Amino acid sequence: MLPPVPRLADYGLSPRHGFLPETLPLTRLPDPYYNKWEAIAANLQALVLTRRLRGVVDKLPVLSTIGLEHESEWRRAYSLLCFMAHAYIWGGDSPAERLPMAISVPLLEISDHLEVPPVATYAAVCLWNFKPVFMNEDIDNMENLATLNTFTGSIDESWFYLISVAIEARGAPILDLMLTAIAAARTNDAKTVTRCLIGFAERLTDLTNILQRMHENCDPIVFYHRIRPFLAGSKNMGEAGLPNGVLYEQGTGTETYRQYSGGSNAQSSLIQFFDIVLGIHHRPTGEKQNTSSSESEREGRHPAPKHNFIQEMRRYMPGPHARFLADVSQVANIREFVQDNKSNQQLCLAYDACLAMLSAFRDKHIAIVTRYIITPSREVRARSRSRSRKRVNLAAASSKAQTKGQTGTGGTALIPFLKQARDETGEPAVEEWTRSFMKRKLRAEYQADPIFSKDRSVETDVDVKGLAGSWTMDDEVGGICSF
Repeated sequence: MLPPVPRLADYGLSPRHGFLPETLPLTRLPDPYYNKWEAIAANLQALVLTRRLRGVVDKLPVLSTIGLEHESEWRRAYSLLCFMAHAYIWGGDSPAERLPMAISVPLLEISDHLEVPPVATYAAVCLWNFKPVFMNEDIDNMENLATLNTFTGSIDESWFYLISVAIEARGAPILDLMLTAIAAARTNDAKTVTRCLIGFAERLTDLTNILQRMHENCDPIVFYHRIRPFLAGSKNMGEAGLPNGVLYEQGTGTETYRQYSGGSNAQSSLIQFFDIVLGIHHRPTGEKQNTSSSESEREGRHPAPKHNFIQEMRRYMPGPHARFLADVSQVANIREFVQDNKSNQQLCLAYDACLAMLSAFRDKHIAIVTRYIITPSREVRARSRSRSRKRVNLAAASSKAQTKGQTGTGGTALIPFLKQARDETGEPAVEEWTRSFMKRKLRAEYQADPIFSKDRSVETDVDVKGLAGSWTMDDEVGGICSF
């Protein structure tokens, strides 16, 4: 017997907002008991700028979570404490390897409740960190969005988060649309599946248009040097001054150091949902497609291989979101349905159009990563080669590992990873001419893009440990979209 098609409501999701909360994030915790947290968050930029944050936090009492009632309050508290924690760790002349009990005790309790790691995840800085400017207007419009918390107070930082929020909001209807398509495929309703796929492709075009707006209000230099450091995690951060990770103090004397990846859009459930419903499989970076093992690949999706970075990022998603993806992967049937109905030209064309649009989305993302990560990183390295600088913090330091060409265990080449994910998106295409066309089109766009054509060595020049916040000093991608 086939498992039932998942219902959005069972996972706290909605057709209107998707992975964004149906109840808009709170702008403030209602209980005055938590005013101390709210006051620090409201003055976070000033406290970091004046190097007074750590002193203020060290004097904070350990507040109980007993006053948190509704889920929106737990989410608000989680976001507040994550911003405070990362500002505490990275907001000094050198990183702090210990989080005081005033932050760590409630953060650990709240993280357990929400089923997320006690670190600034994509949920903390994007999904649960926005508000509409006008309540009667849609939240998929960039001009109607504002952030609740930032580290720097800059427009650049707000814009960076809100691009993701708008993508989540605009893409939300795709969830219900494709669940409808899965149910229709079970009843051999090709007309409904085709209609859903067409709607999916149209929405993907909208998402690409939103992503392309990143440059409007987020400067690459500001992002790389001022914003990105605060989003770093504690995993593989020895070069930054955290060789063991971070100790979350609990007053027991038996605490151990913890290591987490930092915030990244690789933790977005939306893009992984696209891959699942379209039957797109991603391999470890550098591994070539084996056409004779397609059946074993399908069988191997559950459980995923331990080295699978995309699966690893599900650990950083809210628990219900990760369970939703796992359950959808058990019922995804669109690819097989299209293969069984190759004579239906409209169906095949609609499916291939979805792959083409998603591939184009990833292609645009490669350009953004290059502009916001690769190019600034190489500029820093060029300067560091001519002089030796003392390591101060993540924003100012130069990575020795970088200049020596070292990579960590499980290191992943950034641009090759993203390009392979993009190329794998087109592999399930039904029509051979579609696959050929996509390859030619992507190659032509790559050659024509001035970002890439300036220096082709950008493809293999940057290596990263884990992509999402497991940073070395200059090359890690944590905090940038990793779709």
